[in-house]
Amino acid sequence: MAELPRADWTQRADLAALVAALGDDSVRWVGGAVRDTLLGQPVKDIDAATTHAPDEVIARLARAGIRTVPTGLAHGTVTALLTEGPVEITTLRRDVSTDGRRATIAFSDDWREDAARRDFTLNALYADPATLEIFDWFGGLGDLAARRVRFIGDPRERIREDHLRILRYYRFQARFGSALDAAAEDACADLAPMLKGLSRERVGWELLAILALPVPGATVVRMQTRGVLPVVLPEAGDGGVARLEALIAQEAAQHVAPDALRRLAALLPADPRAAEQVAARLRLSAAQRKRLALAAARGDAPGEARALAYRLGRAEAVDRLLLAQASVAPLAGWEQPVLPLKGGDIVARGVSAGPEVARILQAVEAQWIAEGFPPAARVAQLLDERLP
Repeated sequence: MAELPRADWTQRADLAALVAALGDDSVRWVGGAVRDTLLGQPVKDIDAATTHAPDEVIARLARAGIRTVPTGLAHGTVTALLTEGPVEITTLRRDVSTDGRRATIAFSDDWREDAARRDFTLNALYADPATLEIFDWFGGLGDLAARRVRFIGDPRERIREDHLRILRYYRFQARFGSALDAAAEDACADLAPMLKGLSRERVGWELLAILALPVPGATVVRMQTRGVLPVVLPEAGDGGVARLEALIAQEAAQHVAPDALRRLAALLPADPRAAEQVAARLRLSAAQRKRLALAAARGDAPGEARALAYRLGRAEAVDRLLLAQASVAPLAGWEQPVLPLKGGDIVARGVSAGPEVARILQAVEAQWIAEGFPPAARVAQLLDERLP
């Protein structure tokens, strides 16, 4: 009998109180917490499955003094607000109908039936909170040991139920996979056009989640060669994939943390207008759109690092430098200075308020940046040189 290792989270007192409130036989840990514990990786979120209907979950937890939030009652999900972090509790389910974008579900009391509707075998592992016994109906433990991401059942059928599973497959492959499953690879490639019918926001979230992983390069290359990336990001092309791999190498060489938006910029051509269009299509935030456009406005020579950071901002400068395979070392520990000169100082020297003040201020600032941000005494000299 396989058992879950006794990780710290399995010993939490607040989780024990949750299980006691719901009843030992009616709740099991499921999904990411089980999978990541078996892999010896940190656990971020804890999910539970239960035989109780959502209203019963809420009632039982209320009697135990545990607050809940009805985060997804239509899908059977209640979030318990525990002292050491929230836990999502979802009633066992089965699919009644699916259309590739959403599913109509019915509640169930059959653990295997609930597991069968999940996407991949390594996500369909359940653990008993008391004994830590693992329940595995579809070979998830073997796939986890082989680092193989495999659909439960027929991959094409699972993708037709939810088209987003194509991108989820690649995300899990980039994170966990080493052995490729031929059936999954072929199904994702053949059914990639189905991604066109999905919400662009959902596609954008999954794409950025893939790019945020430590080393997604090989996976993105496969997405390109198998025709998946051209469906969701036609702007990338073969050149974009090559730029992404070069950027990932630069991040590693210069010890810069991975950044999904920077990597998305690498996939795109040096065209701010195209970047704006992609950002709008993927429903990115205003701040993300601006940063993506600035990265796309790159040239072959980004210029001096600190001057670049002063004009664009630190994150934007790091984007430009890494994309140009230039050093970010000058920005280590550097704090952006403030120009020790204001318009009022120029007016006090006899210049009438108006456009001339702005022109002088801009000229002094440009020279100050070019000289590497010298102290106030030098700025005073620069101002003297520009006054009548």
